[in-house]
Amino acid sequence: MASNARLDHRNPLVFDTHELGRRPGAQQRLTREIDAPRDLGIQGVIGVPEGAPVELELRLESVMEGVLVTGTARATAEGECVRCLEPVELELEADFQEMFSYPDADDRGRVKTEPADDAEDDEDMLSLEDGLFDLEPVLRDAVVLALPMQPVCQDDCPGLCSECGARLADDPDHHHDAVDIRWAALQGLAGSLEDGEKDEMSGEAPDSARAAEKQEK
Repeated sequence: MASNARLDHRNPLVFDTHELGRRPGAQQRLTREIDAPRDLGIQGVIGVPEGAPVELELRLESVMEGVLVTGTARATAEGECVRCLEPVELELEADFQEMFSYPDADDRGRVKTEPADDAEDDEDMLSLEDGLFDLEPVLRDAVVLALPMQPVCQDDCPGLCSECGARLADDPDHHHDAVDIRWAALQGLAGSLEDGEKDEMSGEAPDSARAAEKQEK
């Protein structure tokens, strides 16, 4: 992956391979704890909070065409349960392996004499720059692959009540009495009749009854 910006050795995700030289078979093991960069994870779903500690264990191996980097990243990811919306924390362990090629070597480790014709392959290839490599793009890809696309607080989380939004795990017996819509009109009619009976019992005679009383007098 080509880049116009020069790598900064002070960046905690930039590593130096000069100790390996270009001796095939030479190895170096490194451990480093870094602060998580911004947006490390699946945006809007789950990820490692910016600034949270990330432990890195790396093995650098010199090969003919470059440096093979094998490693593991460990951190705590935070997100939200997709069923009940409660906070979720999980211990993340992401493994990765990537080749960082010498910029002047072809895929067989030989020094290039002419520019490569396949520009697409050059763009996809990660290269060393003055003996340095940037692990961040590899780390990001590894973390995304290791995280769940739909995190849950527990495998059997029942989620939320579709009617009132209550968290069902807090009240396993939670339910709502179902009302058959076919009876809704009859229930309304029954309510109206009950109201009419109450009016009659209250002693308020209808207008027609009061008019008849006047005529008799």
